[in-house]
Amino acid sequence: MFRNFASPIRRAVLSGMLATCFAVIAGPVLAEDATQKVIDDRGVEVQIPAKPQRIASVSFFADDVALALGIKPVASTYMVADRAPEFLLGLTRHMTQIGQRAKPNLELLSEAKPDLIVAIRRYTVGNAPQLEKIAPYVAYNMELLDGSDKEIEALSKILGKPERGVELNKEFRGHLAETAAKAPQDKHPRYAIMWGGEVPFAFHDENTSASIVNAIGGENIAGAMTPGGEFGIDLSLETMLEKDPEVLFIYDYGPDRPHENNPIWSQLSAVKNNRVFYVGDHWVETNGPIAREIVLREAAHYLYPDAFPKIDVRAEAAKLIPAELQK
Repeated sequence: MFRNFASPIRRAVLSGMLATCFAVIAGPVLAEDATQKVIDDRGVEVQIPAKPQRIASVSFFADDVALALGIKPVASTYMVADRAPEFLLGLTRHMTQIGQRAKPNLELLSEAKPDLIVAIRRYTVGNAPQLEKIAPYVAYNMELLDGSDKEIEALSKILGKPERGVELNKEFRGHLAETAAKAPQDKHPRYAIMWGGEVPFAFHDENTSASIVNAIGGENIAGAMTPGGEFGIDLSLETMLEKDPEVLFIYDYGPDRPHENNPIWSQLSAVKNNRVFYVGDHWVETNGPIAREIVLREAAHYLYPDAFPKIDVRAEAAKLIPAELQK
């Protein structure tokens, strides 16, 4: 009787132990299989891994956010071939290169085996079906400063560090306010942030880099966006001479600088006073936490050289990227 009574008890205990062991073993597997749903700037709901491990960045934005969070992506596009951005300490050089951000190479992207693609919306929305075949794909606008805060918080949450995303935004807004308070209050240098060319393209006020310069007292000759318009405008050199910027920030995409050959160029106040600055990738890819911090510090010096020191981009970046990723 005792044996018959004890046997079911032993079986129950053993069954419970086995169930517990199975739960311990299966738990991580189930966690890895879990997903999360997000809505990107297309307004599309995307199902992505709960903890993505292999991030591919189409633009430097995801590289920027991930590195600030202590995560190294596996693949990245570039702005200029064979040039790894200084503001990211050249770390993209060690990632799979998947082409120029406007024309990512889908074959190379597929070979990188990402489990999440984070992309700039305007260059990739047309290829969404092809990208989605490779990995879950989320797209952000990456154009405006207000969007920057939202995009950083959204991606930080996706990457499992939501609190740090909130902190990064709070820290930057604090630095922006401190810099604005220290800037000379009676000076508002006229400036433009532009791509060079026969007809330069300049950013409007709402663009992230221009918003930063405006916030510390600059006066943008390109002005505000028109409702429903683009974030930038073509400015002929004739128009630039009329508005006569005192400071020019020009994206340095290579040695081809046709604007300098125009006879009007030498008549601009910024040119006469040696206040033309050829700036790096972060002035175009400004929506990430590292880029916008460095743009703020550079802009402060270029606008007010007597009030703010010149900075070393790599030294500043080293303060913002965890040391373990710099090895």
